[in-house]
Parts: sequence; C-alpha cells; structure tokens
Amino acid sequence: MHQGEYSTNLAMANREFGIFALPTVLVPGELMPLHIFEPRYRELIGECLDTGDQFLLLYSDDEGTREVGCTAEVTELVERFDDGRLNIVVQGVDVVRVVEITRGRPFTTAVAVDADEDLSVGDEGDAALELYRQIAAAGGGDPDEDLTALSTPLSYSIMARVDFPAEEKQRVLELRSERERMMAIIDLLARGLQALARIEQIRERAAGNGRVPYGE
Repeated sequence: MHQGEYSTNLAMANREFGIFALPTVLVPGELMPLHIFEPRYRELIGECLDTGDQFLLLYSDDEGTREVGCTAEVTELVERFDDGRLNIVVQGVDVVRVVEITRGRPFTTAVAVDADEDLSVGDEGDAALELYRQIAAAGGGDPDEDLTALSTPLSYSIMARVDFPAEEKQRVLELRSERERMMAIIDLLARGLQALARIEQIRERAAGNGRVPYGE
C-alpha cells in the first residue's frame, strides 16, 4: 500500500472490508460486471452474497495496490458455475481510504474510513457536461441522459460512463474535491474528443484513396 496521512479520517467510523485488488477502477454509482474465479475471491464474494456485506475494490498495477478505492455491493448474481466460478454485477457505493491491513482470512482484509469529500463546484460542471455530451454522441452513448438528476456527484456519473484509462481514473478518484475532479475530467474529455476527431480524419482520408498521408 502507498502510505499517506490519515489523521483527518481516523476520527470517523472504521469499517473492515474484504479486499478485491484489480487493474480496474470503480466509482460510486458505477455498475461493473466481474468474473470471479480465484478461490479466495470466490469465498469473499460468497460471503457478500450470503450476508449482503460490501467489499472494497482497490486499483492494483505494477506499482502496487492503492489505498483509496470504492466499496462495492453485489447487485446481481448472473451465473454460478459448477466449479464455483461466478459471474456477478457490482455497483460502486462509497470512496474510502485504507488505514490498516488486517489478517486472518484467505483473502486480504483492511480497515478503511470514508475519504474526505468537498462537493462544492462552480461552472466546471456545465463545461464537463457539454464535453461529455459531445463524446457520448460520438461514441454511441446517450448524450441526452440527465446526469444531474442522479444521486451521485456529477464527476462520478461521468466517470462511470466514459472508458477512461484506469490509471487516469484512479488519479481522479483520489482527488477529494468535486471541483478538482471536474477540472481533471474536462481535460480528459477534451483529449478524448481530439483523439476521436483524429481517428475520423484518418478514416475519411483512407476512404478517399486507401492511403493515409505520412507526416500530417
């Protein structure tokens, strides 16, 4: 785990979770399908199915497992295989920060506290929504969906619907103010639109003569 300062959170209620470490990032309100095949994770998810408890999904890559992640609840058991494997759908609930790794179970467990949150925001929301509508229209999403009517902060609603690179998504998740998240999302969406425009240019040129000019 990356080490951090926990003094502002330690006064909050501690909760213990089973840890599911993956090279993907979940945010509050997001639905995510998962295929569960490792025995330790089959046990963890089995307990969650029996009790209704949540588990904690943490982003993990070559640099290690992060300490800020999102709790998840199983919303659907899609399929249970004879060998114990499971196909499930989970939904993100709360952003939390790990304060202590605990032991004694086949899967890793940790004590976590709710991450600090500043939900104040200015005009960044309008700018992000406009960029989101453009990228949703270009990518086959629903640009008319009213994300402001959802119960989750707008930043999470956008993150749940755009396929951002996992490391970028984690970076935004770790920002603890809605304004900072919205500014980061605006930058990511703008870059995504530029990439889509470049792809469309290449397609148009290729359709014209079968070749893409070099060096332009």
